[in-house]
Amino acid sequence: MSEKLNTGSHDLPITDALAAFMETGWADTRHTGLEALSVAPWTAKRRAALAARFPGERLVIPSGSLKARSNDSDYRFRTHSAFAYLTGDTEPDDVLVIEPSGEAVLYLRPRSPRAGSQEFYRDRRYGEFWVGRRPDLDEAQQLYQIECAHIGRLSLAGPARVLRGVDASVDAAVERGQGDAELETFLSEMRLLKDEWEVAELQFAVDATSRGFEDVVRAVPEALGQVRGERYLEGVFGLRARLEGNAVGYDSIVASGAHANVLHWIRNDGRLSSRDLLLLDAGIETDSLYTADITRTLPLSGRFSPVQRQVYELVYEAQNAAIETLRPGARFRDFHLAAMRVICEGLHAWGVLKDSPSSLMESGLYRRYTVCSSGHMLGLDVHDCAKARAESYLDGVLEEGQVLTVEPGLYLQSDDLTLPEEFRGIGVRIEDDLVITSDGARLMSAGLPRHPDEVEGWMAALLSS
Repeated sequence: MSEKLNTGSHDLPITDALAAFMETGWADTRHTGLEALSVAPWTAKRRAALAARFPGERLVIPSGSLKARSNDSDYRFRTHSAFAYLTGDTEPDDVLVIEPSGEAVLYLRPRSPRAGSQEFYRDRRYGEFWVGRRPDLDEAQQLYQIECAHIGRLSLAGPARVLRGVDASVDAAVERGQGDAELETFLSEMRLLKDEWEVAELQFAVDATSRGFEDVVRAVPEALGQVRGERYLEGVFGLRARLEGNAVGYDSIVASGAHANVLHWIRNDGRLSSRDLLLLDAGIETDSLYTADITRTLPLSGRFSPVQRQVYELVYEAQNAAIETLRPGARFRDFHLAAMRVICEGLHAWGVLKDSPSSLMESGLYRRYTVCSSGHMLGLDVHDCAKARAESYLDGVLEEGQVLTVEPGLYLQSDDLTLPEEFRGIGVRIEDDLVITSDGARLMSAGLPRHPDEVEGWMAALLSS
């Protein structure tokens, strides 16, 4: 059978003479003595915990496959978080199998040989000349510290639990079982508690993100003169993300003026005005795929107007109240409720809502101006552990080692006639990343100021440097 290649729509034909010539004259570039990835000891523990949860069963976890953006151009690949968590491998089309014995095997597409194959110079999806070098089997085993085998040897016959919806070819090869959903749930729940290595990765992501926010502030004067100033700032942050990490952990929200009231504003095509606030919600993803998630709302003039400060200070106090609740044993929902109590008190004091704060908490009328919850788990995904059961996450209690965001906001729509005119069009969110400790929580993003006076001083120092 001839070799199947992903050659693209305008591949040039290959003569026999060229094919023969391409097989010869290559130096031996195999790597020996590679250091294992720093995550390798931790992935081994995670695989052991997974095998112990499903003893005597075969478990199949794919990395995911490439997705075409257009014709023969693919989107940049990002492996499934559960697969990265268990292996440290970030390549497409690989599959982790944990056998009933508990033995783990990583099936992968190794580097193609220079003899007997045209893949290395003709295949646009996998060829080394097109997309870069992959490790061979020996190199992969050194890196990941797991038995590695060629993906062509993978047999998916027989019963198995499969992480579904990740690789269509794997889904098709294994009959769907009732236990698949349970596997997906456990793979999400086992990430609720971060180990020491993960917390360090997240701290790096947070610190790099803080540097990205500083870059954005320094770029504000130039961005104010751009037709698409929001995109100018998005690009500034994106440069830091690519320099220090893999990329951004999610599409950056760069929302000026009334755009801040669109919770997931990622068009970022607006012009900036020094009269407005800028809501910047962005996070850098590390090479190991852990992401930060931070939001700051900044006065583009460098100083808050009186009404902007009034709204900002209410959100700031709400966030402080939320952070105060964080400790092992507290309910996950407690921090949101604490923040919303402060928001209700503020809206009542402003005369926006006439009912008492207690009545507002019960009726939920305040949600017109807040819309969403005030935080989530954070890790390999920006909204981490999303497949966990409610009793383990949303309705559960906090535990030491969990990492989460606290992000209350007020979104005062420009066409909302229930608001005093001076409030309309102002949107404020303050979001920080925290790790639960034995007696409370540590503010991982403490390097970025939160209080309005500190924000103004920080901006002034950056803009004058």
